[in-house]
Amino acid sequence: MKYQNKMTLTTKVLIGMGLGIIVGLTINLLGLNAPGSFTNVYVVNGFFHIIGKMFVTALKMLVVPLVFFSLITGVLGIGDIRSLGKVGGKSFALYMLTTAIAIAVGISIAAALGVGEGVHMSTDLSFTAKEAPPLSQVLIEIIPSNIIHAMSEGKMLQIIFFSILTGISILMVGKKAEPLVELIEIANEVMMKMVNIVMAVAPYAVFALLAKAIANLGLGLLADLAGYVVVLIAALMIHLFITLMSILKLFTGLSIPMFLKKMREVQIFAFSTSSSNATIPVTLRAVTDKLGVDISVASFTVPFGATINMDGTAIMQGVATVFIANAYGVDLGMAGYLTVIMMSVLASIGTAGVPGVGLIMLSMVFTQVGLPVEGIGLILGVDRLLDMIRTAVNVTGDAAVSVIVAKSEKKLDIATYNDPDAGVITEDDLDIPDEVEREFAQVVHEIKEEE
Repeated sequence: MKYQNKMTLTTKVLIGMGLGIIVGLTINLLGLNAPGSFTNVYVVNGFFHIIGKMFVTALKMLVVPLVFFSLITGVLGIGDIRSLGKVGGKSFALYMLTTAIAIAVGISIAAALGVGEGVHMSTDLSFTAKEAPPLSQVLIEIIPSNIIHAMSEGKMLQIIFFSILTGISILMVGKKAEPLVELIEIANEVMMKMVNIVMAVAPYAVFALLAKAIANLGLGLLADLAGYVVVLIAALMIHLFITLMSILKLFTGLSIPMFLKKMREVQIFAFSTSSSNATIPVTLRAVTDKLGVDISVASFTVPFGATINMDGTAIMQGVATVFIANAYGVDLGMAGYLTVIMMSVLASIGTAGVPGVGLIMLSMVFTQVGLPVEGIGLILGVDRLLDMIRTAVNVTGDAAVSVIVAKSEKKLDIATYNDPDAGVITEDDLDIPDEVEREFAQVVHEIKEEE
C-alpha cells in the first residue's frame, strides 16, 4: 500500500491505459460485446460509458473558466500589448508551418507507398458533407456578441478574444484594478487545483474510455483498411517523433527525451478523449508546471493551438486523399497535391472550432481536387481509432510550440524543464495540509463569533 501512495499519476494512468486496452480486446475477441448482450448494455455502453463520459464532461467543465482566468493572468503578466502581439504572431506562424509540413509528410509517405492502389472496396457506404463556414464568417465571429453564450457553447476563439480584451482593459485601469487582479490570480490558482482534483480519477476514467473504445472497434475493421491504417499511423509517428522534435530541437536546443517524458501523460489523455479542447486543462498544467513555460505564454498558446493546430488532422487528409484517389483511379498529379496542402492549411483556419472539423476539412479538400466526397464513407469505420492518435499528435504540437515561443520570449524556466520531478502529482498533492485546515477553521470560528 505504501508503494501505491508513492506512485505518480502518470504511472497510474499508464496502468489504466494498458488494462483498458487488454479488457477491451478481450471483450471484443471473445464476442462478449454482441448488441443487446449483458456486457454490451450494462458494461461497455453502461458502466464504462458512464465513467468515461463523466470524466470528459468534468474536463470540459474546467476548460472555459481555466482559459478565461489563466489568459487574463497571462496578459497581466506580460504587461505589454506589443509583447502579446509577438506571442500571438509567433504562435500562429508556427502552427501554420507545422500544419503545412504535416500534410506534406502525409502525402509524401502515402504517395511513395502507393496506399489504396488495387483496392476494390464496396462503395455503398455514403457520407454527407457538412458545409464549412466561409473564412470571412469565422473572422467576424471571433468577436462574441454575447460572451455568456460563447462561454456556454465553448467557442474558444471568442473566449480568447474576450479574455485578452479584459486583460488589456485591466492594465489600462491601472492601480485601481489591483483588487480585481488579485481576485483573478486567486481564481486562476483555484482552477489549477481543481484540475488536480479531477485528474485524481483519471486512471479509472482512462481505463473505462479505452475499454469501451477497443471493445466497440476491435480489430476486424482494421483488416479491410490495413494499408490505410498502417500508413496513416506511420505518418503520424514520423511527424511526432521526427518533424516536431526536430523543430523543437532546432529552435530551443532543449532535451527531446525530457520533453516526451513530460508529455506522456497529456498524450494518454488526448488519446483517451479524442478531444484537444477537453485536454486543455491537462495540457496547460503540464506545459506550465512540468515544462516551465510561463503562464503569460501558455495561457495563450495552449487554447489557441487546441483550436487551430491540426497537424494530426492534416496528415489524415494527406493520406486519405492519396488513398481515395488511388482507390477511385484518379491521378491528382503534383498540382493536385499542392492544392491539397494549400487547402488544408487554409481550412484549418476557416473551420477552427467547428464540430467534426476533420471530416469537414476533408470534404472541402475532396471537392476542390475533384474527388468523390462519398469516398469518405470508406474510411469512416476506422476514423474513431485514428482520431485518438491524431489528437495525441495535436496536443504534442501545442506543447512544442508553447515551449519554442516561451524560449524565444525568455519566458521559459529551463531549470523546471530539465527537472524530471517538476509538476509530478502524487496522492500527497491532493491532501489538504493540517495547518490550512486549522486556519480555515479559525476563520469560520471568528465569523460565527462576529455574528
